[in-house]
Amino acid sequence: MQELIDRMKAIGLTEEQAYKAIDVIKEFSKEKFPIFAGAIDKLFDKYDKRPEDDFMP
Repeated sequence: MQELIDRMKAIGLTEEQAYKAIDVIKEFSKEKFPIFAGAIDKLFDKYDKRPEDDFMP
């Protein structure tokens, strides 16, 4: 996931914008492929390590 975030930041998005973009992609994928919604959630949740979620920096 960090590689994807880094690529988005390289084209000018902030880290927050990159995470929001990934959320949009995740939700879009679930809408278009509802049969895979559970797998999509697991995939994205597994790699979703947002800095603000870390309570011990």
